[in-house]
Amino acid sequence: MNLANTLNHPLRLTLASEIHSRPFMVIDAPARISHLAVHWDGQSERHDALLESLCNRFGIAPPKSGAQHFFHDVGHFRIKWERHSEFSTFTFVEPDPLGDADFGQPAIRHVPADWLESLDGAVIVASHIHTERGEPLDIADERLQALLPKSPRVGSRVLSGGEIWTDFQVGPDGFSRFLIRDTGLREAQMGRLVQRICEIETYLMMALLALPLARQCNERLDRIEEDLAGFGAQMRALDIDADAEELLREISNLDGQTRAMSLSTGYRFSASQAYYHIVQARIGELRERRIEGVPTIGEFMERRLAPAMDTCVSVAERQEALASNVSRANDMLRTRVSLAQERQNQNVLESLSRNARLQLKLQQAVEGLSVVALSYYGIGLASYALKALNGWGIDIPVDRAVGLALPLVAGVAWFGLRRMHERLHQGGKRPVPVPSPLGRLALIERR
Repeated sequence: MNLANTLNHPLRLTLASEIHSRPFMVIDAPARISHLAVHWDGQSERHDALLESLCNRFGIAPPKSGAQHFFHDVGHFRIKWERHSEFSTFTFVEPDPLGDADFGQPAIRHVPADWLESLDGAVIVASHIHTERGEPLDIADERLQALLPKSPRVGSRVLSGGEIWTDFQVGPDGFSRFLIRDTGLREAQMGRLVQRICEIETYLMMALLALPLARQCNERLDRIEEDLAGFGAQMRALDIDADAEELLREISNLDGQTRAMSLSTGYRFSASQAYYHIVQARIGELRERRIEGVPTIGEFMERRLAPAMDTCVSVAERQEALASNVSRANDMLRTRVSLAQERQNQNVLESLSRNARLQLKLQQAVEGLSVVALSYYGIGLASYALKALNGWGIDIPVDRAVGLALPLVAGVAWFGLRRMHERLHQGGKRPVPVPSPLGRLALIERR
């Protein structure tokens, strides 16, 4: 029974093919190999364009756009291309029937010179690898000293029957050199060994891309720490006034600098750690055994690469810690400024409250005078009315009547003024209590 394509998950075949991507090349010793890693930072379209240009030189149909790997046998040599996120690798393999392990005739000599010139400023790795069969060598072998004249040399016995010799140095021709010897390898092991060596050097260089950036960041972080320490001293001695706004602006600017630096370097530091882990994994796959008097590849990397990666990690951690400290200082200063503003607002409200109390006292004093004035005018009008009644023949003792009416008129005037004030203030809202600065700080801490 065949499984219908409609039953498959849309990504099943894609994921299954991904498992088998970037296969090992079958390489039989003796052979000459040249390996290039081309770094196109932020120019992903150059990956396909570079491969297409090389294929056109040899009349080869290039793969479709977006391909991750490509292999072709030109005849006298083979080409293998792999695409990665930040770089592309080109590996050229040429059989060496004579078996003369001489780096003077590398496989890359078959590549057109104008195509190599188009890689201007983009080659991150360039290496020559020679594979051969023979008995194990030692450090005192004259032929080994002629092939790798510079010291210190690095070498180890790997897998079940192989040897690797190198110095990890870039020669006058711009290429590093590796000698891989088949002293008893099984079928297809040479191809896997060559690819692991190419990957170790490529990922080694990609991991080290973060080291110059880490050194630059260290200098910038030193300056930022000095500025932050100065701002901290100013904050302790600061009397919140007009200077606080300027200091807040400077700390906010420093906060922006640290965050921008963290964003611009975060990817590079993370990628560096990922590449470093791949290097360690590839070295572990070699299953190295020591050659007396020579450091192994793992020992060489532990001594040279590990400190560089530790530097990158420490700079990344220092950068994050400093960004947190600057942000905290910024928040603290903003809180102090906010509390100072709250305190000023509290003082303003207290001043308004005092003014209101004074106005109330004045109002009460005026209200008393108003009662007197109204009572005076009311009694005056009442006396005129009583006098008019006497003129009409009604005998009323005016002075006695006025004396009796005075308390009544004063009471009516006082009661009327109170009712009028109550009606005027009846629709007013009750004032909302404003928390003190200490209360405001407690609320902030609880949040």
